[in-house]
Amino acid sequence: MTRIALVAGEASGDLLAAHLIEALQRRLPDAEFVGIGGPQMQRVGFTAWWPAETLAVRGYAEVLRHYRRIAAVRRQLLERLLAERPDVFIGVDAPDFNLWLEARMKRAGVCTVHYVSPSVWAWRRGRIGKIARACDQLLALFPFEPPLYEKTGLDVVYVGHPLADMLPIEVDRAAARELLEIPDAGPVFALLPGSRQSEVGYHAELFIRTAGLLRERFPTSRFLVPLVSRETRLLFETALWRLGAQEWPIRLLFGHARDALAACDGALVASGTATLEAALRKAPHVITYRMSDWSWRIMKRMGYLPWVGLPNILAGRFVVPEFLQHDATAENLAQALGNLVQDEEVEKRLARCFTEMHLTLRQNTAERAATAILALLEKRR
Repeated sequence: MTRIALVAGEASGDLLAAHLIEALQRRLPDAEFVGIGGPQMQRVGFTAWWPAETLAVRGYAEVLRHYRRIAAVRRQLLERLLAERPDVFIGVDAPDFNLWLEARMKRAGVCTVHYVSPSVWAWRRGRIGKIARACDQLLALFPFEPPLYEKTGLDVVYVGHPLADMLPIEVDRAAARELLEIPDAGPVFALLPGSRQSEVGYHAELFIRTAGLLRERFPTSRFLVPLVSRETRLLFETALWRLGAQEWPIRLLFGHARDALAACDGALVASGTATLEAALRKAPHVITYRMSDWSWRIMKRMGYLPWVGLPNILAGRFVVPEFLQHDATAENLAQALGNLVQDEEVEKRLARCFTEMHLTLRQNTAERAATAILALLEKRR
């Protein structure tokens, strides 16, 4: 019987790992899957020695506060893995946790795979050597990632992005609006201020002020704000009351980010994976991001690319406007977003560009990843 160990932390990693497990099960019906994982993985037969929530810590301060507990779990996990010696260890994202494990498992002769390349193309490129030493194989989600590792000799396989598999190429905007019960009159804007409380804290007032300026330009406009938790919803609601905007046509949604992006005429998106979702939903959008000045100075020193948004990185040029930190003003954002929704030629050009990205990333990711892992295992036997 083949034993496969996995570690996934956040919800995105849990879903990615669950799809991979299902693909592997189709080839190895008797395989056993163990390690650290969430409900999606457990739903498909994964045995969680620790729940994914064990690793669900974000931000420098939180990581430092919980470091001892997380380090203890990692040591205990390593001891158990070395004692039971799985056929392969797969670290799903969470590089700070998983690369440490992978390096030690590899030294012990266990086959190791890292699924999702860390963002070495954006910052901390010095990690490339560490990644290559830690694992036997890297599964990359973006086509520009394998060349970054060419000089290391690491086996890097491009497998595409799972979001491109999950989302349809054609977007039915009318159906999305019907689902969200949005009337046809007036432009619809989606505002995505981020998933973390810190992100919403930095962006809420900025996004609301931008909505106010858009209302002046488009009096019949309405706004959709997908939020992922009660905490982020409370932060945004508090900002609405603070700015006296509680009566504006701003509708807060629990989740439904993809529906909001499908339904909108234009979107304002905090930089991150949501920018890729906006592109795959063919939504004209503007990318923005704010953080503390201290964090901004650090990120600027570590950065390599002139863009932060995934659509721009994939295109290798500015196809989507970006306004970061001090340039992220309500005036700049409202002007850029308003111009986008009024320019039909730009909208058509963006739709073609986003469709090309979608087709490039749609690679049946889970199956390609499973094929690569099984080929590696066969080579090692």
